[in-house]
Amino acid sequence: MEIPYKIYLEENELPRQWYNVRADMKNKPAPLLNPATHQPATLDELSAVFCRELAEQELNEKDAYIDIPQEIIDFYKMYRPSPLVRAYCLEKALGTPAKIYYKFEGNNTSGSHKLNSAIAQAYYAKKQGLKGVTTETGAGQWGTALSMACSYFDLECKVYMVKVSYEQKPFRREVMRTYGANVTPSPSNTTEIGRKILQEFPGTNGSLGCAISEAVETALHTEGYRYVLGSVLNQVLLHQSVIGLESMTACDKYGIKPDVIIGCAGGGSNLGGLISPFMGRKLRGEADYQFIAVEPKSCPSLTRGKYAYDFCDTGKVCPLQKMYTLGSGFMPSPNHAGGLRYHGMSGIVSQLYDDGLMEARAVEQTSVFEAAQQFARIEGILPAPESSHAIRVAIDEAMKCKETGEEKTILFGLTGTGYFDMVAYQKFNDGEMSDYIPTDEEIAKSLADLPQV
Repeated sequence: MEIPYKIYLEENELPRQWYNVRADMKNKPAPLLNPATHQPATLDELSAVFCRELAEQELNEKDAYIDIPQEIIDFYKMYRPSPLVRAYCLEKALGTPAKIYYKFEGNNTSGSHKLNSAIAQAYYAKKQGLKGVTTETGAGQWGTALSMACSYFDLECKVYMVKVSYEQKPFRREVMRTYGANVTPSPSNTTEIGRKILQEFPGTNGSLGCAISEAVETALHTEGYRYVLGSVLNQVLLHQSVIGLESMTACDKYGIKPDVIIGCAGGGSNLGGLISPFMGRKLRGEADYQFIAVEPKSCPSLTRGKYAYDFCDTGKVCPLQKMYTLGSGFMPSPNHAGGLRYHGMSGIVSQLYDDGLMEARAVEQTSVFEAAQQFARIEGILPAPESSHAIRVAIDEAMKCKETGEEKTILFGLTGTGYFDMVAYQKFNDGEMSDYIPTDEEIAKSLADLPQV
């Protein structure tokens, strides 16, 4: 069967349920712990921070499939299904026998996959009768997606944007404000935790861990508000499973069997969403795949971090999660992949990695942008810096096939577009981009402050 350049599913083929990979995991992710008692966080405790139904999803490790509410399905139809694209031009340019596919999630105004979970979280907040939500954002794609979702459901939205991204990406900030969000650079003087971080780290460019702390503090002190998160949590990977479910349906429809599945890895939302349904097949013994998580060498939680309980935020107010971490106090360098500048990794992804069910690779920033430029010139899409980590390793894997003559099928996630990341591209084009790699001493210092659990 001839494979189309772009594979779109029919409306009746769209997922009606999210897939919960924890139901098929032999070793479940360790429970979230109350930071004060070090006991498993209860539904009531989590419901003080998150919407109650989202807290229920966070704790649900038994149901493999969870129904998607019709209101969310109706919203999904505005931009889903997203295309599964055969990269014929890239294959030809590389001269590789490999077949390369990418699942493109940038065909919505937010510019990324983040809208898949943002609309779900906003829906549950509205259903609970809340006034608004708070959140953090790194590169700005999650904040943009959430501001769109909140606008749709007439909810207030307060966004703490990592300072370096706030300054590097003013246009993404303005998209958020256009949709009605209040955007604050983090760390800020508007919260107690923000002021404490500024005092401890003068002149810091911020991190996702800082921004999370400020967003949680604001939610806890604002009546009618809850906190929502764009990555890391189980509930987010659940919502993002629509990426993998659509990919798997499209592959099955055309008899495509991926050998290698690749995703960029920051907190785990895109990677987890893409691989979860395929991982389910692997866990059930129905098929086998090679999964590769790709992270920046400047923030290498999987490849150089420690698998341990840690705070999800720099201010140490969130529940403890067992994950691969560099330490909640780790301050990443101001690289241009803002969405990957997080000290830890999803508990689900961490457990799968620790069980040897997937591998991880860390890549340098300049190498990533070389791949991004090559992809843009050949495939015609300017990729986000985060997505370009997956592109880098997909090209590397394709070139290995050229050397060995293997005809592998490679699937990677193209999480979004890079049209608001032009400062980064400018730095690369002007030869001003550097590759910062933290020393063993820096990482050891940060890990020394892990909580004793």
